[in-house]
Amino acid sequence: MINTYDEALAFIHGRTKFKKIPTLKRMRRLLDELGAPDKHVNAIHIAGTNGKGSTLAFLRNLFQAEGKTVGSFTSPFLIKFNERISVNGVGISDDEILRLTQEIYPTIAKLDAELPEGGPTEFEIVTAMMFKYFAEGHADIVLIEVGLGGLYDSTNVIIPKVSVITSIGWDHMHILGDTLSKIAFQKAGIIKPGVPVVVGGVDPEPLKVIVNQAEHKQSPIQILGQNFKVNDRGEHNWNQEFDFSSADFQLHDLKTALIGDYQTHNAALAIQAYIDYHQLTKRAVDVRNIQKGIAATRWAGRFEKISTKPTIVLDGAHNISAVNLIVDTLQNDFPQGHIYILMGILADKQADKMVDKMATVQNASIILTRFAGPGKRLAANPEKLESQLKTQPENVSAIDDWQDAIRELRRKLTPDDMLLITGSLYFISDARKFLLNPDHNFK
Repeated sequence: MINTYDEALAFIHGRTKFKKIPTLKRMRRLLDELGAPDKHVNAIHIAGTNGKGSTLAFLRNLFQAEGKTVGSFTSPFLIKFNERISVNGVGISDDEILRLTQEIYPTIAKLDAELPEGGPTEFEIVTAMMFKYFAEGHADIVLIEVGLGGLYDSTNVIIPKVSVITSIGWDHMHILGDTLSKIAFQKAGIIKPGVPVVVGGVDPEPLKVIVNQAEHKQSPIQILGQNFKVNDRGEHNWNQEFDFSSADFQLHDLKTALIGDYQTHNAALAIQAYIDYHQLTKRAVDVRNIQKGIAATRWAGRFEKISTKPTIVLDGAHNISAVNLIVDTLQNDFPQGHIYILMGILADKQADKMVDKMATVQNASIILTRFAGPGKRLAANPEKLESQLKTQPENVSAIDDWQDAIRELRRKLTPDDMLLITGSLYFISDARKFLLNPDHNFK
């Protein structure tokens, strides 16, 4: 029997991560055994290679600005497991995690005994916990982030009010496919018949796949750059400024603390999804809530400045698409001073491509480091990775211990310099805990 929070986490994390054959049948069976809680959740569903978390954060603050209680389901967590199921940005309590685990445990044991392939996976269990919790009425609206892909993701049992596809890029190719069109097909799997879908800046070929799926499902589609637009006005005093326009709204002088023109794109997606939701529910949109919600948005680990003197920034650029966006931001908005970039990357990512791209930043030094990978996933060996780089850039070096690297780099920083710590979100989580420890005095 599960009697403590730690035992609940041990049970959850001890479950199978993946099954050989992707299916939603097992997830559907689990939820039906629990009384189909997903059918009692008012939701917006968010998929995409990058930008899911930031778009969710913008949406959460938009709804909170009008007084709603907002639930969210995200992965992975940055500091504590409970963050995955949150209300108004605060993870649920240890007691609630224990209660939910205890309540669904008998059903899991039953499916373990009855299903030929075995019972639910770790992510299926956490997803079921989320649906059960929010079906109890703890939030007015729930923002649900896809775990991986879309079509066969455990969250895809939901029939949302609005679906969002933020971006299509290279990630999880061994599961989702080796072309952007194949990846787009998986992401477009979240589109439900008649449910409006909002789509971000996607290249023409994968966009065709998404549009075809929307047409097939008779789902109204709004596309960034076509049906609604964003005019990025650059970064000023650690605020990204932009305008938003659509057929019905013209919003000027919006500001967000999330830095990067890609964040204004994520904000635009959130605004359009927010507008679509209000149109569906026949409620007026107050533009003051949009301005307030966008300005209030924060998202830990997304170009997050955690120290001013010296300037230290964290960003979970964990794939090549995210690195491309970070490079653009550094080159466009931070051309002054020197940028020290400490990278910790998982070995199963396109690590060499990520480092080669980051090395193109002219005023940067790249330092590769090692961290403890999650579960059985290994972090890339920094010295080996350095030797494997195709371009052999001169501004790349390696320091094996990431804590030693932070201490050493901090000593080098001048007032005009920046230390950017980036790579795997698991690495960012460890670095964030270390840097925010008051004993280390990094602020």
